[in-house]
Amino acid sequence: MSKEQAEREKQLAGEAAVSYIRSGMTVGLGTGSTVYYAIKKLGELVRDGLSIQGIPTSEQTHQLATNEQIPLIGFSQTTDIDITIDGADEINPQLDMIKGGGGALLREKVVASMSKETIIVADSSKLVTHLGKFPLPVEVTPFGWQTVAKKIKTLGVPVALRQQDEQILITDNQMYILDCHFGTIEDPSALESQLNNIPGLVINGLFINMATRVLIGENNIVKELIATDKGTP
Repeated sequence: MSKEQAEREKQLAGEAAVSYIRSGMTVGLGTGSTVYYAIKKLGELVRDGLSIQGIPTSEQTHQLATNEQIPLIGFSQTTDIDITIDGADEINPQLDMIKGGGGALLREKVVASMSKETIIVADSSKLVTHLGKFPLPVEVTPFGWQTVAKKIKTLGVPVALRQQDEQILITDNQMYILDCHFGTIEDPSALESQLNNIPGLVINGLFINMATRVLIGENNIVKELIATDKGTP
């Protein structure tokens, strides 16, 4: 797929998700290159009179939403989110996902967990038969990150400490990220539970049974996939 086609598919999916937003809603605002188009479209609608409030999942999204004049709040003001719009790095047929390529997995998972509906937007390259070709991110405490890496390596998995500009990447939560090259993940739910038991591992990038609706840009159309095991409002 060409870069131009991928961007077109992202824009189609991102903008399509906005059609589910209604005035009065609290909206979780995800992070990434596809959600960018959703936030830009939401900004247009807000300036035209749509009344919403957003909860951003990253400092990057906070800045973008502020630039778009979208009113923002935090969990000190509400813990109820009507709809979250977010992206994904991989999506399998059960709509389980790997997320965290943009480094915002902790806040993304918290926001998704509090949402009545989570709409995932992506280009067609993100659909896969099995999760795992994309390295699984895990967010870890700076203290003892080496011990987390060691435990994951005992599973026979190559692990890399994420860097940016030849420096250790620091997340918005002042944590580190380990990118874990699992290859094919046969049982995402079991792996998620296994990883969650490792001391020092704050959150992992497996999002299981969280997406209620997935919008995929495919050529010049948007394909909708709906989860069958999680209700929508």
